[in-house]
Amino acid sequence: MREGPGMRIHHTTELDPDGIERLRAAIRRDLDAGDYDGAVVAIAHRGEVVVDEAFGLSDRVTGRAAATQDVFRILSVTKAFTVALVFHAIDRGLLSLTTNVVEVIPEFRSPDRFMNKVRDRISVMDLLTHRAGLPATPTPVPYDKLGDLAEVIRAVCETGPIGEPGETIEYSPAFNHAILGEMARRVLAPERRYRDLVQEILFEPLGMASTAIGAPARLADRIVPLRASFEPSGWLSPTDIEILNDVVDEEAELPHVGGVSTSGDLLRFAEMLRRGGTLGGTRILSSAILDRATRNHTGDQPNNWWIPMAARRGWKVMPANLGLGVFLRGEGLHPSILGTLTSPRTFGNYGAGSSIYWVDPVRELSFVCLTAGVMEESANIARFQKLSDLVASSVVVPDRYPAL
Repeated sequence: MREGPGMRIHHTTELDPDGIERLRAAIRRDLDAGDYDGAVVAIAHRGEVVVDEAFGLSDRVTGRAAATQDVFRILSVTKAFTVALVFHAIDRGLLSLTTNVVEVIPEFRSPDRFMNKVRDRISVMDLLTHRAGLPATPTPVPYDKLGDLAEVIRAVCETGPIGEPGETIEYSPAFNHAILGEMARRVLAPERRYRDLVQEILFEPLGMASTAIGAPARLADRIVPLRASFEPSGWLSPTDIEILNDVVDEEAELPHVGGVSTSGDLLRFAEMLRRGGTLGGTRILSSAILDRATRNHTGDQPNNWWIPMAARRGWKVMPANLGLGVFLRGEGLHPSILGTLTSPRTFGNYGAGSSIYWVDPVRELSFVCLTAGVMEESANIARFQKLSDLVASSVVVPDRYPAL
């Protein structure tokens, strides 16, 4: 991993070497079982990079070996960048959590005044917590137009909500973050493109040189293709995943799934969040907005998107545990992609069947895992719960407990 300002590769932190070896062994067992094809893992503890490793294959078709500099299509982890852009606008007084969509995107208002009784009340807060009542489709437009943000916004404005805002949690993978990205763009620099603003405000100051919205030609030889082999059984099919190899091209602007990145770049992003919005002396976000964002804003409400999946697996329905644009570990004991041993304030984002980052602020721990070979979503949750628990259990806290 390339070192950058504010991060050091060092090996004197309080992580148990045996625990890290158990993590490595678990990944190797998964690969031997054919659960996925390869993985790149990066871990930082107290700002020191303690793991930076690649396992298995980046592409099972060509036999290409995984490498730490692999560039992955990170799917819904992209949402974290869009949310950070929104927070940047809030920090500058250009948006607020209570700003309604129609204040910034007036065409979201319907010609039907009765529809506007719902549309007029959808706020940034509703979008960030998936309580806007917007449709769950990942394709508001045909795939050949999905990378055109202006076209997506036109379709979103024509479709509008299907539920009451502020009530049930209905995961809307495309609508919510397309709107959030467009709102941030319009208040920050309406003459600019969303993708260029993310590059200028986030990626360049953080030294994330191998991260972009879209798939730039300069990264083409390092990009890991999306390959899925699970049986269609839930919300997404393998075709829905693999078609993004073509959709996420050099010009694509998809604020919800259109990012590419490396494990090292994502670790820098995670560390910026862990440190209250600053990395290497560069302030990206305020600690105030991050403190507000990483608290539970959905109580015990379930995420309705998870209910059918939980039923298939025989799981109790998990609480959504949503902050503002991030998933939280939360209290209680239930299946969680963020693990069961991480602290309740642990927060992060993940991409369908393939990618995750999280920050445990109590343990001062950041974890990134990007994988080749997209898994079915409930299997993905179980896989990352296991790996997250192994990472958390590797932290040693000396002299905390008296000798028996």
